[in-house]
Amino acid sequence: MARTRLTPEREGELYEAVLDLLREVGYDALTMDAVAARTRSSKATLYRQWGSKPELVAKALRHNKPGNLADIDTGSLRGDFHTALSRTDDCQMEKDAALMRGLSHAVHEYPELLQALRELLIEPEMTGFDQMLQRAVDRGELRPDNPALKYIPHMLVGALAARQLIEDRPVDQAFLVDYVDSVVLPALGV
Repeated sequence: MARTRLTPEREGELYEAVLDLLREVGYDALTMDAVAARTRSSKATLYRQWGSKPELVAKALRHNKPGNLADIDTGSLRGDFHTALSRTDDCQMEKDAALMRGLSHAVHEYPELLQALRELLIEPEMTGFDQMLQRAVDRGELRPDNPALKYIPHMLVGALAARQLIEDRPVDQAFLVDYVDSVVLPALGV
């Protein structure tokens, strides 16, 4: 069956409603019925368009991302990191962090959610991130054999999780910029 083409505006409305519902009720309690009711659409339309709840959630999260990391090229790795971090304001970062904390629990119970997140959100982000780091290698900013290169995503994800856990404070731009400048770039020899 062919998918009905939604306008970008309508698709954005649907994705925003999904994220709002996720924040309100969590992944477990999120249902296609609730999304259909919130968006005044039919459940059949949702399944036809997205196929499953995990795919809809992953695509909503992807749609919410402020651009592609591969598109950032300021001429320096420091500039690239700072530009990437400046794309989201502190309020949105806090909302996204809360959402991801909730989903990090759900992926343990729902392997299909983990698979959808990996395919539709994590792998595209990692590809963009790898391209950003490769450009820094090509410019001579990074040594290609630097052992820290493969751990940079882990360091960044760890910073996102640890701030709330250790300091009971939300992640914000100032913290992440300082973390990148104090931890990530020195680990890379920049």
